[in-house]
Amino acid sequence: MRTQWIHAAIAAAMATVLVVFPAYGHAVVSPPAKGQFDYQLGGAYSPQKSVSIVVRDRLAPPVKDKYNICYVNTFQTQPDDADWWTSRHPTLLVRKDGKFVTDKQWNEYLFDTSTEAKRLALMEIVGPWFDKCSADGFKGIDADNLDSWTRSQGVLSEANNVAFAKMLVKRAHAANLAIAQKNTPSLATKGPSQIGFDFAIVEECEVWKECSVFTDAYRDQVYEIEYNDNVKDANGNAVDPISFFNAACVARGSRISVIYRDRQLVPSNSPGYEYRRCK
Repeated sequence: MRTQWIHAAIAAAMATVLVVFPAYGHAVVSPPAKGQFDYQLGGAYSPQKSVSIVVRDRLAPPVKDKYNICYVNTFQTQPDDADWWTSRHPTLLVRKDGKFVTDKQWNEYLFDTSTEAKRLALMEIVGPWFDKCSADGFKGIDADNLDSWTRSQGVLSEANNVAFAKMLVKRAHAANLAIAQKNTPSLATKGPSQIGFDFAIVEECEVWKECSVFTDAYRDQVYEIEYNDNVKDANGNAVDPISFFNAACVARGSRISVIYRDRQLVPSNSPGYEYRRCK
């Protein structure tokens, strides 16, 4: 339930949440509530002037005068990085019966969060990515694949990933970055209060009827993406993909930011590009 990785001036000061973490002496600024956002993981391009929030991969530059969110695959490898991980850090990847466990949909290995020692070792790699995001000018983190334990063939548990998520939150806040809960409705009630996430980025929650758990937990700081290739509803009935976006706009468009995008998130000058926001 997430999209594939392919390698804002804040709209109104009143809409920005400022959270101070005395332990680190940093001020963490969350995205502007209900701010129009653009999800650019398939390639960077100039966003519309009305966009105040831009999500880009950690290797892409932030956009001047926007609230920029840095995408980091925090629980799985990127497809292009598979050889690096298997050759240099094979013990930090999930294995079962001697074989690496993969997320078959995206051809990604899973990080092994099963012990504190492995979580600390993973943070030695992921933590500097966060620091670089902050140094580059990003203000937030899109921490992907929180739900990787569901694809681990029983090797990982929810508790393992929650423990690692808490480490990620601590490191993000220390780097003066807000951090999002990505999908994973089962953790929404724990997200802000127990784990420490500042906002939520959710994909296809209208399709799966999960949106209310996120808005209950994060109020108006939920940023929803619906995709243009969903041709069936949760019951398997054929539907027009735009119907999910339209329903989301009616249900929540006045309270949170909702956008409609092509699955590959291609740049605006590419074939297949699609971007809409609620009117």
